[in-house]
Amino acid sequence: MPNASTRPKRVRRHRRAPREDPARNELVSRSLESAQQCLFNQDYGTAFVHYLLALNLAPVLKDFARDSFRFTLFKWAEELDSLGRVQDLFDCYEQALELFPVDEVIVNSMGEHLFRMGFRDEAAGHFHKALKLKPDFPEAKENFYRVANWLVERWHFLMLNDHQRNRKYQQAIQKAVQSGCSTVLDIGTGTGILSMCAKQAGASEVYACELSKTMYELACEVISANGMKDDITVVHMKSVEMEVPRDLPHRVSLVVTETVDAGLFGEGIIESLIHAWHNLLLPPQSTQDAARSPAETGRVIPAGATVFGMAVECQEIRRHHRLCVTEVGGLSMSAAGGLHSPVSCSPDADDSSEPYTTERLSRLPGGYSALTAPFQALDINFNNVQELEGLCTREVTRFSLPVTQAGVLDALAVWFQLHLDEENSLSTGPQEDTCWEQAVYPVQTHSNCMMRPGDELMVEVSCEDAYLRVRSVAVVRDGHEFSLEDSDLSVEPVGGPGAVVEAELCSALSCLQTDSLREQSCVLECSEIALLNNTHYHQSFSLALEKLLSTLRPGPDTRDPNTEGPACDPLYVLDVSEGFSVLSLMAARCGRVRAYSSVEKDQHQTVLQLLAQGNGVQGEALEFWLNHVEDDSAVLQRPDAEKLWSAIILDCVETCGLIRQKLLEKATLARCLLEDGGRIFPQRIVVYGLLVESDTLLSESAVQGREPTLGFNIAPFINQFTVPVHVFLDLSTLQCKHLSQPAELLTLDLMNSNENSIHQQVEVKVNSSGRLTAIPFWYQVHLDEAISVSTFTQDSHWKQAAVVLQHPLEVTAGETVQLGVHLHKSSISITACTKREEPGMMDGTSSTQSLA
Repeated sequence: MPNASTRPKRVRRHRRAPREDPARNELVSRSLESAQQCLFNQDYGTAFVHYLLALNLAPVLKDFARDSFRFTLFKWAEELDSLGRVQDLFDCYEQALELFPVDEVIVNSMGEHLFRMGFRDEAAGHFHKALKLKPDFPEAKENFYRVANWLVERWHFLMLNDHQRNRKYQQAIQKAVQSGCSTVLDIGTGTGILSMCAKQAGASEVYACELSKTMYELACEVISANGMKDDITVVHMKSVEMEVPRDLPHRVSLVVTETVDAGLFGEGIIESLIHAWHNLLLPPQSTQDAARSPAETGRVIPAGATVFGMAVECQEIRRHHRLCVTEVGGLSMSAAGGLHSPVSCSPDADDSSEPYTTERLSRLPGGYSALTAPFQALDINFNNVQELEGLCTREVTRFSLPVTQAGVLDALAVWFQLHLDEENSLSTGPQEDTCWEQAVYPVQTHSNCMMRPGDELMVEVSCEDAYLRVRSVAVVRDGHEFSLEDSDLSVEPVGGPGAVVEAELCSALSCLQTDSLREQSCVLECSEIALLNNTHYHQSFSLALEKLLSTLRPGPDTRDPNTEGPACDPLYVLDVSEGFSVLSLMAARCGRVRAYSSVEKDQHQTVLQLLAQGNGVQGEALEFWLNHVEDDSAVLQRPDAEKLWSAIILDCVETCGLIRQKLLEKATLARCLLEDGGRIFPQRIVVYGLLVESDTLLSESAVQGREPTLGFNIAPFINQFTVPVHVFLDLSTLQCKHLSQPAELLTLDLMNSNENSIHQQVEVKVNSSGRLTAIPFWYQVHLDEAISVSTFTQDSHWKQAAVVLQHPLEVTAGETVQLGVHLHKSSISITACTKREEPGMMDGTSSTQSLA
C-alpha cells in the first residue's frame, strides 16, 4: 500500500484563466440592454427581471450596475405597493438582498416598506442593520429614531427614572414574597425590572410575559446581564393567551403588573386579571378559608385603585377639541356643521372615537382652573375577581358636583391612586411629581358652557367595554336641569320664572338647530381642530395669497375687446397640505381662480363643499386634486398638459415640531410646475434654536445616573433606544433654564435651492452659566418677504422639538457654544461643542439630531 506518510510534492501551477462563455456573455449583454430600454419606457417590472438575470449570470458587474439596479427596484416597489401586491414587493426585496446582502440603501428601503405596513419590529431590525453597515447613513439613522419611538415608548424612561415608583413597587413585592408568595408571574414585564425584584426578594420561581417583540428581547438581555437568565422564564406572548401547563408549569401565588395607563384600564388590565384569576393564579384567600397559607393563595400587586376627577377650564384643551372661532381666514364656518375631535365618551360615539386623551396638566400652556373640588369616581379591588367581572355591567353612576369657581367647562380631568398593598400607594394626580399623565375627557359642545358658583354639574361614570368613561351630562341651575348636549349655557337665564321659561324655549329651538348640525358633524384630528383655531395662521395666508394672485391677475386694460371675459385663463392654485385644510377654499374666494385641494377623506370633502356653498364660492372654483390623480405619490404635477400652477401650498412642518420628510425634494419639483411669477408657499423657513438646561428632557430621553436602577443594570440596554430629539414639546411650559438668547440656525429657501447651505457653523453666546442639556428649536415660516408665522406662539397648532445631548456640556456665561448644523436632503442634524474645544475632538460631548 502507498506510504501514508509520504507528502505530495508541491508543484507550482499556473491559475487557468476562466473560460469565456460567448453564449453567456451575449445573454448578459442583451439583458442589460433590455433593462436599459425598459427603464426608458418606464417598464420597471420587466427591467427588474432583466437586471436579476444579468447580475446573477455576471456578478462581476454588480458594482457597475448597482445604482441603476437600485433605481429600478425602488420604482418597481412603488408600483407594487400602489397595486397592493405586498407579497410580490417583499419577494423582489428578498431577491435584491440575495444579490446585494450588505447594501445599506436596499436594507433601509425594505425597512421603510415594512414600517409603512405596520411591521415595526421587523422594520427596526432592517434600520439597525443598515446603520451597522454604514453608521453615518442619515436616512437609516433617522428611520431608526422614528421607529424607536414606537418600539420603546418614551414613558419607559420616565418610569425607570421615577425613583419613588420603583422603590414602592420593590417594597410591595418584597413584602409579598417574604410573606409566602414564592411563585410569581410578571404581566407586561417591559424591561424585566419587577421580575428581577421578585427574584431578588427570594421568590423560588419567576415567570414573565411580554407581547412586544422588541421589549421581550430587551427583557431577555437585561435579565441575562443581571445574572438571572436561569432564574426567570420570559415568554413572548399576551398573558390572556397563556395556559397551564403549556406556558406555566402550575398556577402562581403572585401576579405583579403595571399595565395601567392614564385612564387606568386602557392597557387591558381588567381583561388580563380576570383571565389570570381563572387560569394562572391560585384562588384568593376567602374568609371561610382563612387557615390557608399565603403560598396556597393568590394575590395581585397592585391590589386596587381609586379613581378621582374634577371639572376644569383650560383654553389649551378647548382649542384642540372644538371649534372656537366663527370664521377662518375670512370664511364663515357656520355651514360646516359640528366639527369635533375624535375624543368622545358619548354613548353614541363610533368605534373610531377614543373615550379620553392624556395630558400633563401641570405643563399645559396657559394652565388650567379647577371648577369643582376633586370627587371619588370609582374604587376597584384587583384581588376580587367577582368585582372585576362585574365592572363592565355596573350601572352608570351619576354624581352631582358643586361648582366652586366660575369658568368655561372644557373637560373632566381624571387621575387615580394605585394601591400596591396596604402600606404602599402611588398617585398620578396633577400636583404629583410622577411619570404618569392625567386622563382628559373633553366636553364636546358647539358653544362654551359657562359655569358659575352655585351650579351643580351632573357627571356620569361607567366602565363600558372595560374602558373608564366619565362625561358631563347636565347642569342644575336655579332648580332647573340643562342638558349639555341640547342647551346653550353661554347665556344664563336671568330674571323671574318667566325668564326661565323663555330660556327653556330658546333651549328647545337651539336643540333643533343642533340636531340639524349634527347630521353634518365631522370628526377632525385634534391638531386639525387647533389649526382651524389658529387665527393668525389663516389671516397671514389670506393676505399672502391675495397679494400674489392680485399681481398675477391682469388689469382692466389688458382685456381682449372681442371677448366679454378677461384675456387670460383662470389662475391655478394647488394645496397639498396634509390632513384637513381650508387654504384652497380661501384661494377660491379670490376670484377667477381654480383651486385644488388634496383633502382625501369623503367626509372632509363634504365639509369643504358645504363651506364653499355657505361662502358663495362657485362649484367649479374648488376641486379635489386627488380625484384627478391616479397615483397619490405623484401629487405634484401640472394641472393639465397646457397649464402651470400660480401657487403651490406645501405643508412643511409636522405638528410634532419636525420638518416634513422630503420637503426640499418636493419644493424642487414644485418649482418646475410654476408659471412665471408663481410661488411656493411658504417661500422660506428659518430655523431658530436656544440653549437650555433641562433635567426634565434628560429624564424623558434616557435612563439617567450612573447608579443601577434598584441595583439592576438596565440603563445600557434600554438606552440603546434613546433618540436625540424630543418631539411634541411645549417650550413655553418646559421646566428649563435658558442659557442663551434665541439664535438663527439655518434657512431653507424653497424658491431657490442654491441659497441653502449644506453645512453651517453657528456661534451662540452663553448668557447664563449651567449645563447645556438640550437645544429646543422652532421655525419662522415666511409666506413672502413681509408675511410670516411662527411655530412658537401661544395659539400655534404646532409643537416644538429639542435636540437632547446624551452628555451635557458645562458652559459659562460669556463663552461661545459652536453648533454644527448640517443639511442632508430634508434632514437636519445638529452638533454642539464649546468653542474652546476642537469639534473633532469632542469624545462624546456632541449630539446629532435628525429633523426629517
